[in-house]
Parts: sequence; structure tokens; C-alpha cells
Amino acid sequence: MIPAQIFRLIHTNGLLWQATNKSLLAKLRKKTGYTFANCRKALELHENDIERAETWLKEQAQQHGWTQAAKLQGRNTSQGLITVTVDRHHAVLAEINCETDFVARNKKFHGLAEMVASAVLTHARTQEWDSQNGVQRILFHTDSLKTLPAEDGKSLGDHSALTIGSVGENITLKRALAISVKLPDVTLYGCTHPAPMNPIPVSFGKYGALVAVKWQNSDNMLGTQLCQHIIGMDPQKIGNARVDEPHDNPDEEPCMIYQEFLLDPSLSVQQLLTDASAEIIEFARFEVGEEKFEEKSELKDACS
Repeated sequence: MIPAQIFRLIHTNGLLWQATNKSLLAKLRKKTGYTFANCRKALELHENDIERAETWLKEQAQQHGWTQAAKLQGRNTSQGLITVTVDRHHAVLAEINCETDFVARNKKFHGLAEMVASAVLTHARTQEWDSQNGVQRILFHTDSLKTLPAEDGKSLGDHSALTIGSVGENITLKRALAISVKLPDVTLYGCTHPAPMNPIPVSFGKYGALVAVKWQNSDNMLGTQLCQHIIGMDPQKIGNARVDEPHDNPDEEPCMIYQEFLLDPSLSVQQLLTDASAEIIEFARFEVGEEKFEEKSELKDACS
């Protein structure tokens, strides 16, 4: 028969052990978002070392993600997000697709989109300058995006697989565009639509635009409004007053300078720029699900 004192000690230690394990389990579940059973298994396999358990869970999820990615590969990804980020001399537009609008609003999907934009921005900062006009554009297609490293050293393809395993939907890293400028009097602007509540440092929406504006006195509000115009009016080119003629039908005008300014139709974009002593040097527009960008693109591909 076990003496009462020893029994109490065993019982108390058992309760403490259970309490400690429950605390670790709760912490691991909150940190990773994985199931009770998976978190408990991870702790058991790694002797309650929470860091090793977390690493193991992520590795398992990544493997599961690749399996899921293979299974879901043929499923349509017509929904998703356009993400925009601007950092002084560099700006990025990226499109990440999923199957449903529900997942497009998911925080983990947003995290992946932000990671893609950050990786492209980092890549753009490290590139040798080969532009003669002070503006450089680099286009990333799916294959080149997958191989880009994220901040932790893993590829975006690995992180995409991890997210697929988490949300249970097919995901496509469709495309990205980096615009860099070196001219001191040129400023980059970007925005998305619908406009998010907190657009810094990355903005998400169904549409996105970037614009590089050369002017004597920069105007951040006007720069953002020009992005909104590009999203709403979808110009095909900037236009050159010495070469291009205005279209007979204003509703079909492809040149931005001849279009009615979206926020004040009494002005053309050309008049607006003249009044602001400004010039548009470069612009880009992305829309979720569009194909025309890739068809007409003559950009330097990141894979080349």
C-alpha cells in the first residue's frame, strides 16, 4: 500500500504535469492555429519542446500543402487579391489567386500576399540597373515568383504550399511587377480598390495601380488620385501630344492624357498635369483575373 504522503506527492506532480502540458498545448495551438490532436502529437514527439514542436508542425503542414497543391492543381482560381506596396524608389504590384472570395478575405491568404510583395520588393532593390531612362520594370510570372526567397529563406512556392494546406483551396502566385526609379524628381505612388482601412505598408484590393510622376513639387494626394484614375479609366498608354490624336469617342479614349480626369470630368488629365507642372513617366494597372496584361507585355521577365 502506498503511504498517503507519497500518494499525495504523485497525485500533485501528476496534476502539475497535466497543467503544464495543457498550458503548452494551448500556447502552441494559439501560436500555430493547428488542431488539438496535431499540437499534442508535436509536443509528445519533441518532449514538450515548443519550438521544436512548432517547427515540426510547419514542416508537416508544408508537406501536406504540397500534397494538397497536387490534388487541387486543376481547380479554377478566379478570385484573389491585388497587392500594392511602395518604398521610395521601388514599388510592387502583385496578383495572388484563390478559388473563393471567402479565402481571399482570409488573414493567412493576406499574409501570403504580403510576403509575395515583400519578396519582390527585396529582389527589385538588389537588381543591377540597366535602364537608360531612369525607370526599370521587371515582370514576374508564376514560375519566377515560386522560386523567389521569402524573408525566412524559404521559397514563395513553399509558403504557398503551406497556405494551401491551411486554407484547403488551390492558390496561384499569378504575377508581379516591380517598378524602380532613379530620377530625383520622380515619385512613385500606388493604391488599390476598394481602398483598405489601413493601407500601410501593403494595400489589398481587386484592382491596383502604380504611377511614377515627375514634378517640381510633389503632391501625395494628386499622386494617389492619378492611381485612382488609372484603376477607374483603364488607360492603355500615357499618350504623347506630339504624336497621338484624341479619340473621336471620349468613352473609348486609350491615351491617359486625353481622358477626362476621373475625379473632375471638367478637366483632362493633360490639363491637370499642366496645372501641377507634372509629367507621368510610367504607370501600371492590375485587375484580378485579367489576361490582357500578360498577352501584351514586353517587359523584361525575372526569369531571363
